[in-house]
Amino acid sequence: MLEAQRNEIHRLWDELSDFNLSQPKAAITHAMARLCEFGGVWNATWAGAIRIDGAGRTDPLLGWRVAAGEALHPILLQSDGKHMAGVMEVWDRGGIDPSFLIPLKNVGAFRTYSLRRDLPADWFDTPFYRKHYGFCDIHDVAFVAFPLNEDCESHFAFYSHHPIADETFARLTYALRGIKWFHRHMMLSHGLLVAKAPLTGTEQKVLQGLLTGATEKSIARRIGLADSTTHQHVVAIFRKYGVKSRAALMSLWLSGAGGAG
Repeated sequence: MLEAQRNEIHRLWDELSDFNLSQPKAAITHAMARLCEFGGVWNATWAGAIRIDGAGRTDPLLGWRVAAGEALHPILLQSDGKHMAGVMEVWDRGGIDPSFLIPLKNVGAFRTYSLRRDLPADWFDTPFYRKHYGFCDIHDVAFVAFPLNEDCESHFAFYSHHPIADETFARLTYALRGIKWFHRHMMLSHGLLVAKAPLTGTEQKVLQGLLTGATEKSIARRIGLADSTTHQHVVAIFRKYGVKSRAALMSLWLSGAGGAG
């Protein structure tokens, strides 16, 4: 990797550290846009994956499910009217496509994988590929997986109209390997990692207000809820994170909880 490229990645790390705790959406959008520039790819997504309790031993996905996600350009990845809806529908019902088994290799370790590198050539002639990738000329997807503990992983995916080169993998890997804190913040902001259940969309908005120090009343006005309803969401957020105060909630981002350093 060239020194100039390494410096650009370090600059991205500095930029991400300037986003405050209440700006997870802006931070992940900025990260994905800059990473697409580094990799010369046209789209990126982020997914928070968790291993659910009670998954049977026969579950070929080992209990892993996508619990939260963000996309740089959702409209460009629409399938059946929703962003990658068909892929997630098959995954959630435990259906199996060979592409689902790639991320399960070496689960629990930092790793990279891609469609073109890890799947046989004939997979790209299957109905699954044509329906969920080929329809908008997705020729290759590169993935970077960052485990945060044995039950939570942060996954970035990068979409290209061409095969993704080894040097692109190297840049993306370097950029994402050095920011464990950012992966952790993304998981926390979606109610993953240490929470007992993922946050709803409204709870995420309330959480962002709490992290800015805003009062419950001002949060209610900002998102158009009644004061009492907002308080109920605050109580639910505290319960999910296992805390009793706003200070304890904020300390989760500043401590090493959930297996992060």
